[in-house]
Amino acid sequence: MTQYSDAVKTAQAYYNSDDAENFYSRLWGGEDIHIGLYQSESEPVIEASNRTVARMCEKLGDDLKGARVLDIGGGYGGSARFMAEHYGAEVVSLNLSEVQNERGRRQNADRGLDKLVTIVDGDFENVPYDADTFDIVWSQDAMLHSGDRIRVLEEVARVLKPGGIFIFTDPMQHDDCPPDVLQPVLARIQLETMGSPGFYQRELEKRGFRLREFEDHTHQVPRHYGGIRETLESREEELRDSAISNDYITNMKNGLQHWVDAGNAGHLSWGIMIFDKQ
Repeated sequence: MTQYSDAVKTAQAYYNSDDAENFYSRLWGGEDIHIGLYQSESEPVIEASNRTVARMCEKLGDDLKGARVLDIGGGYGGSARFMAEHYGAEVVSLNLSEVQNERGRRQNADRGLDKLVTIVDGDFENVPYDADTFDIVWSQDAMLHSGDRIRVLEEVARVLKPGGIFIFTDPMQHDDCPPDVLQPVLARIQLETMGSPGFYQRELEKRGFRLREFEDHTHQVPRHYGGIRETLESREEELRDSAISNDYITNMKNGLQHWVDAGNAGHLSWGIMIFDKQ
């Protein structure tokens, strides 16, 4: 049985909870759980989240066609299904929440994608695959939940083939972020630190990677979390009726506002980072 780190166990317990499952499946439709690329102030989160997946795939282009892909922290497996359906990729979605994974496997079966998409219970600090197994490693807004991101990057480097690609998004602190200003955000996600663009570039270069591109979409962060907060407020009564506790809704609204405030203050960073393994 896998022994999860404390930070991973905290994230697992959160995403397995009835409150979290009802919240994310209702607001995102049980397909994706990540920051969206919005084209208008009123655009629904589902459409913007789908656009993030499509944009990342577009950045990979022909390298994604028929590739063997590992999605670390794959949530409901929506990105994996998109890659399989549109690019014929063979995708492993590695995810710590058994509740999310059960839903994802049902969706795979319903859409006839069982042969291309495999959902595996596990975490990105201990990837259960041999070295040099995957052509592409993919991750969306998941690595922030690790208390040992260097370990995650070491695992990525280990399982990725030479010449392979690591593409990801992650809510990060800005490289010039002052000390302690993100404490409200960190307290919400029960972590002590966040990564930064400079952190990922330094640590991956040490492990034989070269930065291909950082497509910066930081402006989307307050738009995303603010939009989620507005949606939550507008659907609050409905969500309470679907067995989401009052405490969860109150804490979620407060937590979302912390992300909005930090984003508007220029303390956060987010976008699509692409690295090539040499």
